[in-house]
Parts: sequence; C-alpha cells; structure tokens
Amino acid sequence: MPRQPRSAKQALSEIDPANAAVGPIPEANQPGHHPPVEQDKPTGPPPRPRAWPAGERRFAFAFEPAVVPAAAFVGVTPWTASVTVTDADLEIRFGLWHLTTSLDNVADAEVTGPYSWLKVAGPPHLSLRDRGITFATTTQEGVCIRLHEPVAGIEPTGRLRHPGITVTVDDAEQLASLLRDRAGRAVAA
Repeated sequence: MPRQPRSAKQALSEIDPANAAVGPIPEANQPGHHPPVEQDKPTGPPPRPRAWPAGERRFAFAFEPAVVPAAAFVGVTPWTASVTVTDADLEIRFGLWHLTTSLDNVADAEVTGPYSWLKVAGPPHLSLRDRGITFATTTQEGVCIRLHEPVAGIEPTGRLRHPGITVTVDDAEQLASLLRDRAGRAVAA
C-alpha cells in the first residue's frame, strides 16, 4: 500500500509525542501567506543619487587594475578617494589622507602623464625634487595643480608643505579646465 503524505506536524508528533500538543499552525505561518509589508521588497522608488550643491563638482579617481591592490592595501578605494571643487575650495580625499586649500591658492593646472607604476602605487608619493605630492591610482594621466602657497598634506604635523599636487581623476581634462577657469577668475577679482 502506498504511503500517505504527512504534514511536518504529524512527523514531529511521531518522533516526539510531546509535539502533538503544539496546536494549530498560525495563519501567518501557513504556506502562501504574505505579510502586509515584505521586509526584503522596496516600498518606493530607488534612492536618487546625491545632488551636489550648486557650484560643487566631484571627480572620482581613475583606478587602474594593476594599481588597485596597492591602493586598497593603504585604504584607497573608489569610496574613499575623490577630488571636490566648490566655489571656494579644492578638497582631495585619498584614503586616510585629506588635503584642502582655497581656490584662490590655485595658480595653474595642466594634464600630465603617463607615470611610472612605482610613482603611483600605494599611498601618496612625495617628489624629492620639488616636494610635490602625488595622489594617484593610474599610470595613464592626471592633473598637476600648482599652488601660490605650499600646503600640508602627506604627514600629520604639517611641517612638510607641498607647492604642487598631482591627482589622477577619471576626467583629467575637465578638472584641469575647471581649475584653470576658477584660478583665472580669482586672479581677475
């Protein structure tokens, strides 16, 4: 004679008779039941990307696959590295390092590159020739930013100051053009 299908409750009561007195299965646990609000389903449209304030422009770093492991080792990822230009300031975030200067301090900006892998992989690099600082994640190209007054950036005490900054953003031409334009306006004012 074929065996009859049994419920999980019947199977449990056969294994342990104490489970027979459990009672009926609540409606919320019945097959096919759905709660009024499902936890794993969105309740509205997806969140909108952050709208940058008027006059603020953010540039992401361009990450080259060969440089990614060395950058990630020191905490530099697409989420921790960016260049932001506001109406008044230039801000660079590069993992644990952070540098901010006034746009009035920007003398000029130009696209440069390519670079040697040893000069871009890992943490920021200090130029022994001119004390410039390089925040880089690719060997292809970047923006060399010259400053009127040197700024602190590579070491926490601020005694070592940098007359120039190189960043390897994903839109080097646009950043260089924006900084030259803002620098020109600051000189004209």
